[in-house]
Amino acid sequence: MPDPPTERTPPGERPSKGARTRQRILERAAPVFNRRGYAGTSLNELVAATGLEKGGIYNHFGSKDELALAAFDHAVAYVAERNVRTQEGLAGLDRLLALVTAFPQWVDDPGLPGGCPLMNTAIDADDTHPELARRAKEAMESWHRLVGAIVKDAKRRGEIAPDVDPYELASIVTGGLEGGLMLTRITGDPAHLARIVTHLEHSVRALRRDGAS
Repeated sequence: MPDPPTERTPPGERPSKGARTRQRILERAAPVFNRRGYAGTSLNELVAATGLEKGGIYNHFGSKDELALAAFDHAVAYVAERNVRTQEGLAGLDRLLALVTAFPQWVDDPGLPGGCPLMNTAIDADDTHPELARRAKEAMESWHRLVGAIVKDAKRRGEIAPDVDPYELASIVTGGLEGGLMLTRITGDPAHLARIVTHLEHSVRALRRDGAS
């Protein structure tokens, strides 16, 4: 997942009151947009979620559009951080296995209310909000690049055959996981994602060359 622009406070320096308020707005608005979508989120819902009046929100974000885009970036950053923690201390093919096997957490423990913001935003904004759709596309491309980079690293380490196409595998892994999540969300049956995760796990393990650690 991508690393969206974030406002960072220099080490040792306490964030300003304005920065803290802006961060609080993002933390409380992101789940609303993630559950309801851009068009389905009303200003009244944002006021209720943030505890600020309209003017208070607009002091930090000039429009609903600006807030929605920043909230998406905030949600994607949350996913990226979660993925980093999943891969901590691992290398090569083990990183990919960790990403695959941890994915069902989006069903059991989504962390961010509404679940995966990439899938939600891609569906919600496809024909309604070009800028949000563009950011969702960039996030998916970054997700692909992450898997591709992991596969390339595994090839350099001699864990998998040199003829494995990293971008073909990235399409299979990300498409399988996001599609399985969508099936589970639509049907309410986590078995769909569980089956896909099991299949992908076996497929990734089968790539490991004999003798590779």
